[in-house]
Amino acid sequence: MDIRNEMLSRLRNRKAGYSLDQAFYIDPAYHQLDLEHIWYRDWLFVGHDCEIPSPGNYFTVQVGAYAVVLVRGNDGSINALHNSCRHRGSRVCLEHRGSAAKLVCPYHQWTYDLDGSLLFARQMGENFDTSTFGLKQVACESAGGYIFICLAAQPMDFAPFRAMMEPYFLPHRLRDAKVAYESTIIEKGNWKLVWENNRECYHCAGNHPELCKTFPEAPTVTGIDGAKEDPEIAAHWQKCEAAGLPSAFVIDDRGQYRATRVPLLREAVSYTISGRKAVQMRLSDNVNMDRIGSLLLYHYPTTWNHVLSDHAITFRVMPISATETAVTTKWLVHKDAVEGIDYRLDELTHVWTETNDQDRQIVEENARGIHSPAYEPGPYSEIHEGGVAQFVEWYSSFMEGRLTEGDRPALRFVA
Repeated sequence: MDIRNEMLSRLRNRKAGYSLDQAFYIDPAYHQLDLEHIWYRDWLFVGHDCEIPSPGNYFTVQVGAYAVVLVRGNDGSINALHNSCRHRGSRVCLEHRGSAAKLVCPYHQWTYDLDGSLLFARQMGENFDTSTFGLKQVACESAGGYIFICLAAQPMDFAPFRAMMEPYFLPHRLRDAKVAYESTIIEKGNWKLVWENNRECYHCAGNHPELCKTFPEAPTVTGIDGAKEDPEIAAHWQKCEAAGLPSAFVIDDRGQYRATRVPLLREAVSYTISGRKAVQMRLSDNVNMDRIGSLLLYHYPTTWNHVLSDHAITFRVMPISATETAVTTKWLVHKDAVEGIDYRLDELTHVWTETNDQDRQIVEENARGIHSPAYEPGPYSEIHEGGVAQFVEWYSSFMEGRLTEGDRPALRFVA
């Protein structure tokens, strides 16, 4: 039995409401199938519009084997390009982020415009046609201040996601924000373990003392349904929606993405130990309330998010290998907020810096235990882990559908 049919058999025979078989969390061959059928085919969150505000501003991202550069064009558009020179394949942009009038390959100085077109290739002969050797394009979309890319030749329709998320996010004007701080941690566990840990707060009381001062542990908050039956959440939705802030739980029909707004505990305004504001300047001039709780956005496989009245925290998940995952966190504030005057960086970042490290330890211990020959799938809590079960169901149904399509995915290689 080849690896594809082996995975398909395991998916079809898995027990609903239980964790996955060991191979899904540790096997490099299974991980390669994840890359080919999810990461190289779906829309992936990579960063924010505000990170590249001016022409020539760029940042880079690695998705499995694919190096990609996101750059603001001279016309103001955001271009996503394969970061691989059309000469001999060297990466063109080497830094995590930067600014350049032109994109120049450091190897032989082939020079590209900000839209990827080749402008200059030194000493290539009279008959060399620069028009046929531009950097290859990657599908790119921006919605509500978030940039998504897709490596597929025929990306899934992005419009339904845009239609769902923009009413929730546009009032917060994240396009006009700035990144006050960014961190990336490497968690020694499979990307699915990172997501499973995120999708429940069953573990929060015993592991996240800082977060639990403001974020509720209720299953109606971290799960996938039942929130409207919670009177506190229903009242919060009503209050926020009366102020023009969409808040009610919404999810797509395949369960890949969802958004909702949830209250914080007691009188909390922000994710701080005291519950008070971390930033004195509101994130958006359009939001005239402080106690709006946290706007949550989940989009498998790359991002979960918390948007508050004073700042936003965005998370990006990127697989490195079958047993390593990079989690990047960004704290966004109003573009005019001044560190040391409007906010203290340590206060702004403390709760989630601690929480991220605690989650890293949890995921790594989970991964170590799964490596044991004694491991077998265990049951999720029906009360607290509905969100985890939903994520695993999404993953399983997506993979089963794509494994049965027969053809390997065509990747987007457009000159």
